[in-house]
Amino acid sequence: MRENRNQNPDYLPPAGEAAALGLQHVLAMFAGNVAPAFIIAGAAGLAAAETVYLIQMAMLFAGLATLLQTVGAGKIGARLPVMQGTSFAFVPIMIPLAKTAGMGAVVCGAIVGGIFHFFVGVFAAASLRKHIPPLISGLIIMSIGIFLFPVGIQYAAGGAWAMHNKPELFGTLANWSLAMLVVLVTVGVKFFARGFATSAAALIGIVAGCAAAVLLDLVHYGGIAKAGWFELPRPFKFGFHFTITAAAAFCLMSVVSAVETVGDISVVTKTGAGREATKDEIAGGTMADGLGTAVAGLFGALPNTSYSQNAGLVALTGVMSRHVVSVGALFLIAAGLIPKIGAVIAAMPPAVLGGGVIVMFGMVASAGLKMLADVKMTPRNMAVIAVSLSFGIGLKAMPMSLHLLPEEVRLLLTSGLLPVAVVAFALNAVLPKDKEKKETGVKTSS
Repeated sequence: MRENRNQNPDYLPPAGEAAALGLQHVLAMFAGNVAPAFIIAGAAGLAAAETVYLIQMAMLFAGLATLLQTVGAGKIGARLPVMQGTSFAFVPIMIPLAKTAGMGAVVCGAIVGGIFHFFVGVFAAASLRKHIPPLISGLIIMSIGIFLFPVGIQYAAGGAWAMHNKPELFGTLANWSLAMLVVLVTVGVKFFARGFATSAAALIGIVAGCAAAVLLDLVHYGGIAKAGWFELPRPFKFGFHFTITAAAAFCLMSVVSAVETVGDISVVTKTGAGREATKDEIAGGTMADGLGTAVAGLFGALPNTSYSQNAGLVALTGVMSRHVVSVGALFLIAAGLIPKIGAVIAAMPPAVLGGGVIVMFGMVASAGLKMLADVKMTPRNMAVIAVSLSFGIGLKAMPMSLHLLPEEVRLLLTSGLLPVAVVAFALNAVLPKDKEKKETGVKTSS
């Protein structure tokens, strides 16, 4: 009887159990949720108070977007235990936008991309996985991780600010020691601990790094003292700057984010309830993904998406209840309204974050590699991978090769990720499909 209840998304566990399980979901995604805010704030050169605000919004809108998934509104929302959080997929395109066009362009792009994402859910969610095979989604997800590797190393060495303003503080033994401590603790917990701790390995590693930084007197507490105890989100906090570059980049990456969401919803229903996801769940979940991103952008927050580690946590706990995740969302909303919490997170030394994201970005790349491992490596599929990566990695490494193009076009083509995605989509569409093998009746293409 209890097993049947646990497989029911509408089952509400006792209050104590629901709170404990909800907190588990928060801890499993917390580090990954706030890391993009740190990175984009650094790329945009935001002041300390604005960085705290961006971290607050990461927590607040992760919670609100999660409620949109779990509670729903009309046809919007999967009404499943799907946890939302800030998306890493957009980080490679947000970094150059934040540096060149500012946060106004980033959040405007998020709004446009979120609206586009919403209508993908309305009209095309059910067919996404059919038209975007693992060859394409795996290649793009692997590329997201690859193009973020330098960011992780930069933060591990001391961060962008130290590199440009205080080079004597960049690459120090203290920075690398903190980063390596975080890496070792994270990997150790992930592979030697048992139970829920493995899902929160990144957070445990970062906490260990912060504790070491406190002992070494490397934490600055001034921002914590200045931060208030309550603050509401402010519309257009960073302004509104529309650019074709941002709009095109966010719309393209929204398709990739939608594919991830469809996959996570399918994992939740398969592992939690032993069934396939329905069309309404997939469409509703994708619409919630897009609407959550668009609304977040209005208040200066970054794009969100479903979190795969929380889908795995459903399988680990065996509890399918959406109300458990709703409780976790309430924790995030409460934290997002308290600037003191954002200030405590912002006080974390860049090297500690660097150690955490080195592992996180590596796991993103390996997740894409795992998807590619299931693709049959025919000459056609290898050509798609080879040419896409050649353009993506090559143009990012040699941006001067495009110096005669308009700045906005050059920004798109040297982002690394967008050339990979565009070339992969184009080649997959035009190259002839591998013929079906008559003796097996199995297609060799992805």
